[in-house]
Amino acid sequence: MIATKVAIREFRENLSSYLESEAPVAITRHGATIGIYVPTRPKTSQADLDALKAAGEKMQDLIVAGGTSEDEIVEDFKRLRRERKAQKR
Repeated sequence: MIATKVAIREFRENLSSYLESEAPVAITRHGATIGIYVPTRPKTSQADLDALKAAGEKMQDLIVAGGTSEDEIVEDFKRLRRERKAQKR
């Protein structure tokens, strides 16, 4: 696969589109290649999205079955983060 050559300024200005591409990008400064971006993550497939949705639905069922709420879980998470941060000091 041939890399697309772009100037560093163009790469920076259009970074999000290059991060979504599947092709490598050769980044140049004054015509000389200074780096190459090689994407490593394939686009998310419909099967992956369906599996994520199913996992979210199952998580919601578990939350309800456990007799708690999302808000309570979030508050517990925040409390534990504060406690852990305080321990590190």
